[in-house]
Amino acid sequence: MKNTRNFCIIAHIDHGKSTLADRLLEFTHTVSDRDMQAQLLDNMDLERERGITIKSHAIQMDYELNGEKYTLNLIDTPGHVDFSYEVSRSIAACEGALLVVDAAQGIEAQTISNLYLALEHDLEIIPVLNKIDLPGAMPDEVSDQIIDLIGCEKESIIHASAKEGIGVTDILEAIVSRVPSPEGDPDEPLQAMIFDSVFNPYRGIEVFFRVFNGSLNKGDKVKFVNTGKTYEADEIGVLRLEHEPKKSISAGNVGYLISGIKVAKEVKVGDTITHVDRPTQRQVKGFEDVKPMVFAGIYPVETSEFEELRASMEKLQLNDASLIWEPETSAALGFGFRCGFLGMLHMEIVQERLEREFDMTVITTVPSVRFHAIENDGNILKVSAPSELPESNLISHIEEPFIRAQIISKAEFIGPIIALCMDKRGEIKNQVYLTSNRVELTFEIPLAEIVFDFFDKLKTISRGYASLDYELIGYRRSDMVKLDIMLNGDKVDALSAIVHRDKAYEWGKRLCEKLKELIPRQMFEIAVQAAIGTKIIARESVKAMRKNVLAKCYGGDISRKRKLLEKQKKGKKRMRQVGNVEIPQEAFMAVLKLD
Repeated sequence: MKNTRNFCIIAHIDHGKSTLADRLLEFTHTVSDRDMQAQLLDNMDLERERGITIKSHAIQMDYELNGEKYTLNLIDTPGHVDFSYEVSRSIAACEGALLVVDAAQGIEAQTISNLYLALEHDLEIIPVLNKIDLPGAMPDEVSDQIIDLIGCEKESIIHASAKEGIGVTDILEAIVSRVPSPEGDPDEPLQAMIFDSVFNPYRGIEVFFRVFNGSLNKGDKVKFVNTGKTYEADEIGVLRLEHEPKKSISAGNVGYLISGIKVAKEVKVGDTITHVDRPTQRQVKGFEDVKPMVFAGIYPVETSEFEELRASMEKLQLNDASLIWEPETSAALGFGFRCGFLGMLHMEIVQERLEREFDMTVITTVPSVRFHAIENDGNILKVSAPSELPESNLISHIEEPFIRAQIISKAEFIGPIIALCMDKRGEIKNQVYLTSNRVELTFEIPLAEIVFDFFDKLKTISRGYASLDYELIGYRRSDMVKLDIMLNGDKVDALSAIVHRDKAYEWGKRLCEKLKELIPRQMFEIAVQAAIGTKIIARESVKAMRKNVLAKCYGGDISRKRKLLEKQKKGKKRMRQVGNVEIPQEAFMAVLKLD
């Protein structure tokens, strides 16, 4: 056990985590040259296309130093703020972390928040200055930023370039010398923590775990403490590039367990595994519960595919524990699910994965956040969809979630960034110059305002330099109203939204204009209206297509023409009362792209 090291890599997006992981695998000869490819651990095609890590991956390496053999367990982590839950799980299974900072970009928001996560778990931090081979690298300035942040010695910062392979040996030596070996007693009762799981169509659910105390042998009867289920360990082993079966895994190590579990709900990430005959009394402190930030409805395009969608969501939830969902129904879309996501990117990725991995075509409704409606008797009602909001006479006021947003950017972009945040009803709380040309701005903004396109706009006005990190700080009273969209007088619940009263008129007007373009013309006129309660605030009309009934009248008396037109008018009126309006999928997406 004294020769085992468990560590993870934490960094902001695009600072070179995955490339560094590739080099570590190469230098320790974990993969042969023939199998080597860029971003080896990012095995989803979605991750490769977008160049981001979505899932945390675990892999074991062997390393020899001064004649001694060491086992290194690397648990790779994502960098985007939407996947910080994955990062917290990886960190809980490690003793040390490589803090990777790009020498050309310096410290960014996500670097800081991931670092705080690691420090909360008392991890040993090894600072690595990456990409020093770039012409725009500023090793001295960025080294000073790192020293300010974690208070280390300048000599302890490792200079490296993952792409060129510079400094990788120093990093491996630092992991062996600085990261503490895991503590734990192989003779105590088994105590292991589940940090991930994936669904394998042939073998059931594969559980990835880290053993803190005791040891697990093949064929043992094990129990999952939180769910109370018992299983037999059919196969256990360590995570190489391919799974490598072993007879036993003891304290301090990371491995996988296959026991033919078929039901997704039986595996909870953060659960404790122990023996049935000699259970441990101490549960592993798992992870905090996921706090979804954004809620949206996901519906199958064909209503008959509802059960298939449910099965797909269950399998996806195994692999992505931060996805939360419950069934709901909608008058316009039928049966579906109300899902909670950690952010807009997370929502986009879930939709893509449903389409790619499970062949499900789905409709996603307008994303919203969870509001608190305070009823007249003081009861708090949690509202995560506009359809759940009671009538305005039944509630005294509405509270909405606020976040504290930290934005780190170049000094020249301060003006536009402050203007953007003010436009989103934000308040500036603090402004700190980290260096002469890098500023950290702290805002308090309503979460509902940053759900849609805030991040994209922030990147646009700062030419990609600004980085954002946010945390929930609580609920505050706001003047929110429910904006309904009506087609021919019928409310379409999937297009409703809860918006601030000051922005409701603008929102309703733009939405009506957009829907007018997107809804196909029918044989009768369609009125598209936006309303707050009973008050109509905007209206557009989709004109009717009309057949030329006068074509056969060439000349002749006007009364004959009028008779035909009156007859047509009556038919249109009757049609309008019974006609249904088909709403295309683009109309639901239009709300997202109002700007």
